[in-house]
Amino acid sequence: MITEYAATQWDLELDDLFLTIGHRFGRVELRRRMRDYVRGLLAPVARKNSWQLAEQAGHRTPDGLQHLLAGSKWEPDDIRDDLQEYVAGKLGENDGVLIIDDTGFIKKGTTSAGVQRQYSGTAGRTENCQIGVFAAYASARGRALVDRELYLPKSWTEDRERCRTARIPDEREFATKGELARHMVLRALASPLPIAWVTADSAYGQDNRFRRLLEQSGVGYVLAVPKSQFSVGCSRIEGLFAQAPNEAWEKISCGDGAKGPRVYHWAAVRLPAVTEFDYQGEVPHRMRWALARRSISKPDEIAYYLAYTPLETTVQELVRVAGARWAIEECFQAAKNECGLDQYEVRRYVGWYRHITLAMLAHAFLAAAARESWEKGAQPVGRPGSSSSQWRRFGDSWQLVVSDPRT
Repeated sequence: MITEYAATQWDLELDDLFLTIGHRFGRVELRRRMRDYVRGLLAPVARKNSWQLAEQAGHRTPDGLQHLLAGSKWEPDDIRDDLQEYVAGKLGENDGVLIIDDTGFIKKGTTSAGVQRQYSGTAGRTENCQIGVFAAYASARGRALVDRELYLPKSWTEDRERCRTARIPDEREFATKGELARHMVLRALASPLPIAWVTADSAYGQDNRFRRLLEQSGVGYVLAVPKSQFSVGCSRIEGLFAQAPNEAWEKISCGDGAKGPRVYHWAAVRLPAVTEFDYQGEVPHRMRWALARRSISKPDEIAYYLAYTPLETTVQELVRVAGARWAIEECFQAAKNECGLDQYEVRRYVGWYRHITLAMLAHAFLAAAARESWEKGAQPVGRPGSSSSQWRRFGDSWQLVVSDPRT
């Protein structure tokens, strides 16, 4: 139950966040619309489009909120930078993990920026959709989305007139999802976020350029790769573990989930060093691993990882980082269910970035509010007026648990 005191504290903390980002909006009226929009994203509104958010805010029409997304002057990248600083202050830890993944947004028609029939992992099939590539930050204090890029297929970037109609800048050219991910990693490493590790699924882990960027940046990684992955010392990563004896597999939890510890059998193999990246002069300062995760109930189901780590890293730490990848799935679920991440009706490029960034801001606020409530010894602060979800403690971190999960 949300007490009057908790609701008041919730509002005060939200006002502090608005003061932090308010200078990014030049006019008073624009700042008010931004506040109404974010408050609407946090409110128990059935469908978080401009009409229902306007009704929630007491507006007669959605024109003001639509103008906020489509016609007003403010830069969503500035809010992204403020968001990263906010998350660093509220959730930052020295062993924090940056997580890269993408998610789909099912759309009708052909005019929404970047939309086409393409595979969506969210839907598990080919759909008419937009794809967003995201970065999330996770630590023992919580997790939140911290960056985003809209993927534009070649069917868009090779049709400049179509791009202009959707207000896509002329300078925006085709970039693979891996290239978008590399840009986000560099931004995150230059931000106040304390990042010790990067993790991602095999779509990004198998990209040699992505791994080299992380090595050149001096950040550790644990990246999923396909079983056919080639690496230093092995032609196929699955071959390293094919003849592993039973004692090579250790039962380890990679973190607590909604149903308790996620326990698998894990095996790790040290790989040969690469002089260019793994040594400082004559002294080694990094080491490489191949890691395998085997299902206990279905031992034929094995996932593989490549890792690049400081010398003192343990296998348990590798497993922790590998397990952190699921945090971004939890972020997607919570941001979509609680903050309307996928409930926009904008079609133009800038509108997508503006809505997505404000939804990410709302989600980060919920994560920070849950953490601060725990630190004060109280029950986690839920969203006032919401009965569909609550923040719960799992092990050493918080997760937003929803009663009607949608991915």
